[in-house]
Amino acid sequence: MKKISFINEKIKKYNKKIYVPGDKSLSIRFVLIASQAIGKSTAYNLLKSEDVMNALKTIKKLGINYRIKKNFCEIDGKGLGGFKFKNNTIINAGNSGTLARLILGLLINSKKKVILKGDKSLSKRDFSRVILPMKKFGQNIDSKNNKLPIGIKGTNYPTPINYIESKASAQVKSCILLAAMKTNGITNIKCIPSRDHTERLYKYLKLPIKIKKEKKFELISFKGTKNYKAFNYTIPGDISSASFFIVLTLLTKNSKILIKNVNVNNSRTGIIDILKKMNGKIKIKNKKIYKGEESADIECKYSPNLKGIKINPKINSRAIDELPLIFCLVCAKAKGVSYAKKLGELRHKEQDRLKFVLKFLKMIGVKVIEKNNNLKIYGNPDLKLKQSYIIKNFMKDHRAFMLACIAALTLGGKKWIIHDKDSIDTSFPNFISLLKNLGAKIH
Repeated sequence: MKKISFINEKIKKYNKKIYVPGDKSLSIRFVLIASQAIGKSTAYNLLKSEDVMNALKTIKKLGINYRIKKNFCEIDGKGLGGFKFKNNTIINAGNSGTLARLILGLLINSKKKVILKGDKSLSKRDFSRVILPMKKFGQNIDSKNNKLPIGIKGTNYPTPINYIESKASAQVKSCILLAAMKTNGITNIKCIPSRDHTERLYKYLKLPIKIKKEKKFELISFKGTKNYKAFNYTIPGDISSASFFIVLTLLTKNSKILIKNVNVNNSRTGIIDILKKMNGKIKIKNKKIYKGEESADIECKYSPNLKGIKINPKINSRAIDELPLIFCLVCAKAKGVSYAKKLGELRHKEQDRLKFVLKFLKMIGVKVIEKNNNLKIYGNPDLKLKQSYIIKNFMKDHRAFMLACIAALTLGGKKWIIHDKDSIDTSFPNFISLLKNLGAKIH
């Protein structure tokens, strides 16, 4: 696969129906939670990306067998104490922060040492937010500056904990819930609401989880040591992947798209709420509930009258992966000024995505002001690009690569040269082919 893509012209109008790959968050959670079940679990439409394959390789190294067929994946779980592996086993999470953080929870009672590694990008990210609660459980962790590589050894008697999670991080919350499964007692979490895929799976599996919603926080309690049976799961499409095609359509004259069977869990649909308030023509159709998760078809149409808005900070966690896409393209093309606050969490992704947003907007000539992780973006509905642009050195951030492609196809320009094409393998391997099916010319 070539590592550089070239785009020389905007995409022309289209009217299509598409499917996007299976949800990455659900795919990784299925792999990890199925590895702890008793018996054979089967997932249909599992995302076949590097991040998910690294999750499968991880459970294999920990003694759990799996099989990938054409349309499904089977995992032979051995229960809460089923991991068997050699001392100093090396696990490479690649680029996946979700896998790297969640696996700490499953290793809470490991009797032998594991060395957790990652790629260059992941090795720059801070793991203190999961190291702190895991140490409270009794896990022994050896790390330098709270970054990978990390040495992990569990405890024979994981202690239930009470923990306040104040960063709206689903990864931290899920890591704690996975560790709590192996404790003899009740773990309590007070947290700002964030993605809740783990909680929904626990409820579907009839695990003893209780959730109480308060004004600003959620109180979650979980009682551990209950084994559970294997399960089957059909994974809906990933709304983070769908978001690129939503924005492409909103900005492409006379275009329309129907994206079938997408996960529309309320903790993930912040992008829909934001874009609708900006006058984006989006409809949710055929909504249904499947094993605790909502899925639906998303219909989008070209939206020539986009307007700037004040984005409520409460929505940030529900659109955290899609915010750079909204800022760099929709806010850039909207009439008026857009405001967004409390964006510090964007600095803790595959790269500092807030820094990327600032650099990108300035590159395409859009005025932007950043102060204390707050943004003010001055939109320009008449924005038309005529220069050539080179996008590189973004730490193999798959969303930065895809954002740049959508920018080239909607904003124009003489030529776009976009590096690190292979970064999309982590989450959306068929992104380019799907764009070409809509008529995009990418070389």
